[in-house]
Amino acid sequence: MNRRTLFRALGFAAVGAGLAVAGCASQDAPPEPVGHAPTASEYRLGAGDALRVIVFGEDQLSGEFRLDANGRVAMPLIGEVAAKNKTTRDVEKEIAKRLEAGYVKDAKVSVEVLNFRPFFILGEVRNPGQYAYVNGMTALSAIAMAGGYTYRAKEDYILISRGSDPKKEVYKAPITTPVLPDDVVRIPERYF
Repeated sequence: MNRRTLFRALGFAAVGAGLAVAGCASQDAPPEPVGHAPTASEYRLGAGDALRVIVFGEDQLSGEFRLDANGRVAMPLIGEVAAKNKTTRDVEKEIAKRLEAGYVKDAKVSVEVLNFRPFFILGEVRNPGQYAYVNGMTALSAIAMAGGYTYRAKEDYILISRGSDPKKEVYKAPITTPVLPDDVVRIPERYF
């Protein structure tokens, strides 16, 4: 075997090994199931969210409140209201129901999220870490908040673990995937 044939064989072996590694690299996680990603309209509250509660005509009962570690909000007169894993509409109904049970006649309540829990971005971005959530955020805008990709980043997909998933399973998803508070986004490294 001459030198030229040896180098050609080594070159083909290196390309084959590279393709094998690249093929394995794309199998980091299963794809996110269709419909698995929650939408912002069905956002579920959690510990650390800050709320503005307005009871119309009752300024003393209105104010800004933060969910405690157990996912409860402490309201004047009615005490703690469980808000974890509920929507703002669910919390509005619960507060109104409890106020109408002896304190306010025909209570009209409005609840809005002032500050969301943060999301986390790791891996091949310039500034990995914890960031404040912005309504309507996608993985691409999260990457931009984190300073953009590093030169080693694999830019065609992300790995995401949903904060709302009790199992914290990691899924492979496109960069246009919505990101919500408590989600952990990881940008994988490319091999070539």
